[in-house]
Amino acid sequence: MARQASEFTPEDFISIMPDNVVTNILDRLPLQVAVRTGILSKHWRFKWTMLSQLSIDEEFFKYLILEKGVNNFGEIISKLIFHLNGTITKCFLFLYEMDVEDINRWISILSKKKVIDLAIKNWSKTQLDLSTHLFSCLELKHLKLHKSIFNPPSRFHGFPNLLSLELRMVQFGISDFGEFFTRCPLLEILNVDHSVSKGNIKLVEIAKLKNLKVLSLSLCDLDTPTIISSHNIFELVGFLPKLQELGLDFQDYKLADGALMEFPTAFPRLKALKLSRIYLGNGIMLSCAFEMIKHFPNLQTLDLENTAIQRDADPIPEVDYRHTLGLRGVVFRSFEGSESEVCLINYILACSPFLKEIAIHPRVDLEHTKQMMFARKLLKLPRASPLAEIDFYPF
Repeated sequence: MARQASEFTPEDFISIMPDNVVTNILDRLPLQVAVRTGILSKHWRFKWTMLSQLSIDEEFFKYLILEKGVNNFGEIISKLIFHLNGTITKCFLFLYEMDVEDINRWISILSKKKVIDLAIKNWSKTQLDLSTHLFSCLELKHLKLHKSIFNPPSRFHGFPNLLSLELRMVQFGISDFGEFFTRCPLLEILNVDHSVSKGNIKLVEIAKLKNLKVLSLSLCDLDTPTIISSHNIFELVGFLPKLQELGLDFQDYKLADGALMEFPTAFPRLKALKLSRIYLGNGIMLSCAFEMIKHFPNLQTLDLENTAIQRDADPIPEVDYRHTLGLRGVVFRSFEGSESEVCLINYILACSPFLKEIAIHPRVDLEHTKQMMFARKLLKLPRASPLAEIDFYPF
């Protein structure tokens, strides 16, 4: 009878799951939960070392502080990373007042584990001086760095497999950072946001990235204090045959007087445009916005953030309403109902027969009465699209 009963004992599916299934499950769990699976059974004691994705995020630090009452983060994280087996396909590191030697040790280990997707978010007060081991991670396809010093060694020849690069508040340790881009021949996504060392990026270098599909730049990071004309922007787009999304941040940037000139070519490939912190009260910048929207006739989405400057607005430039736009969705941020803003909204409503929605987010400090006046102005504007809705999101 004992033998017969054992034949019908339910199988322990947890213990006999294939390794790839176990890894898939572990990768979907928060790190602290994945490690604690070791208590499930003796077979699972070290299963967590099969993790292929590592996320050391804010929640992990909260767990260590609130539930474990520990603050020797560096030692714990070092042990975790050291015990991982196999390839680490994806790694996110949230760093807060960590020892640089610990961080560089982790990057050294990750470089040997053929990491493919690496994101480092530095929340410390100072820039993180990255280990040169980072530049031996030649399998990298996706790299995100925040508040770091980026200084490739002279012998470094680029990341041959890199598809996306995001740099936020990064200090360039090399004089010609644009040349680094050209050493990443497969690059499809480039996002450079307010580097510490301004003026290191040359448009001519970005123009060499023929596979680029998404480009986002802070204009103050360019190697010239002003773009001489919006003509330069169109020239850049013309050199990027696969570009579909463009984002430009105008903070701390001025277009030179007389900067605008008619550009004869339209760019039908571009589908999404984002203009951040552009001052529409400046006639030159407003005209630049009109020119870009007009020359990208197949734009489907537009996201524009106005910036408030305490100065008198320039006269509204003449607007040509004869163009047909392909816009489907538009978002306007930090608007206050100024004449220039209403002029731009009117242009988009009048020239966009396929438009479905314009979402308008007024300035946070805009008085309630002014918000209502702004909303009433919008209701009077004619629309080319019978489906177009204006959604106003007051604070």
